[in-house]
Amino acid sequence: MSLRTGLIGLGMMGRHHARVMRSIEGTELVAVADAMGDPHGAAGDLPLYDSVQGLIEHGMDAVVCAVPTGLHEEVGLALAEAGVHVMVEKPIAHSVEAGQRLVDAFAAAGLVGAVGHIERFNPALQQLRQRLQAGELGEVYQISTLRQGGFPARIADVGVVKDLGTHDIDLTAWLARSPYARVAAETLTASGRPHEDMVVATGRLESGVITHHAVNWLSPEKIRRTTVTGERGSLVADTVTADLVFHANGSVPTQWDQVASFRGVSEGDVIRYAFPKAEPLRTEHEAFRDAILGEGQDHVSLEEGLATLRVAEALIASGERGEYVEL
Repeated sequence: MSLRTGLIGLGMMGRHHARVMRSIEGTELVAVADAMGDPHGAAGDLPLYDSVQGLIEHGMDAVVCAVPTGLHEEVGLALAEAGVHVMVEKPIAHSVEAGQRLVDAFAAAGLVGAVGHIERFNPALQQLRQRLQAGELGEVYQISTLRQGGFPARIADVGVVKDLGTHDIDLTAWLARSPYARVAAETLTASGRPHEDMVVATGRLESGVITHHAVNWLSPEKIRRTTVTGERGSLVADTVTADLVFHANGSVPTQWDQVASFRGVSEGDVIRYAFPKAEPLRTEHEAFRDAILGEGQDHVSLEEGLATLRVAEALIASGERGEYVEL
């Protein structure tokens, strides 16, 4: 028996969800919804409703919510009340308080709630996490991310921290298997809108790993890079190309006494790994399905999504106040 699935929100991200949901084994996309209609022709011959109530009345096991962030709470709470499992696009909600209400509602109903932090499912980052877990870098010192690109006219209800920065917050805590302890940030608003367009943030995880995130949508060049530095070298993931490269610390002995007395690192071998590259959105949907069926727990839980939003709000507060924020 297939899970009956639905999709609300047929915008830029929703159309990709619709494409992938049609091909996920063990599920059947049976209806879609969007108050603004179907601008990208994603519905095809499926029933198209104008609200979440239409999906609920159609009969759903699970729904993907790809509406604007400000509507996540309203749609999510309606689905929780109806007994429907949900994967909501990131961030979990527009505020920590709203996110907490979603966490509580799905926990009380005994339903699976997931957040669409898709970067976690990028094959380069999945490989990176496996190699960290295997101890290939030894002790990890720092996780640094660079995420930049052009200005997205479609994003109007949140700034770059909650839109793009939440990717880096989530993947960093996930890679390190440790929550954030404190953060500091500088933000810039250049677009004439009320939200920030650029952030540079530093922080420390509870494990002691230090973090650095540079995120903006003011750059013509698109970059999505995560660098993990440890005692044996650095692992660098490019999530645009899904490549993972290892830069080893060199251990070549030197006869030059002045250089030999410096106990730092030197350049060693560079390895670009080869591995299968599944589409991250498909892997994300499969993890959501498996969680519903009780066959896995690889989805990003609502609790994890809420923790990420707490860090994002701490970054925004730090930028406004000019001080470290403890978490």
